[in-house]
Amino acid sequence: MPLEAGLLEILACPACHAPLRQETDGSGETAELVCESESCALAYPVRDGIPVLLVDEARRPS
Repeated sequence: MPLEAGLLEILACPACHAPLRQETDGSGETAELVCESESCALAYPVRDGIPVLLVDEARRPS
């Protein structure tokens, strides 16, 4: 299930404070939130519909 639009508007990357965008998996579920800053671009997981906005849990861009 996609995150609520209002929630996505207020969330920001904990590392650099840039906006986040949703990335979905094959079933349309939100899999992660990705930082829109090119210098950061961390990807934060979404588990059971809850964003895990911890830098230690984020995936680094490849």
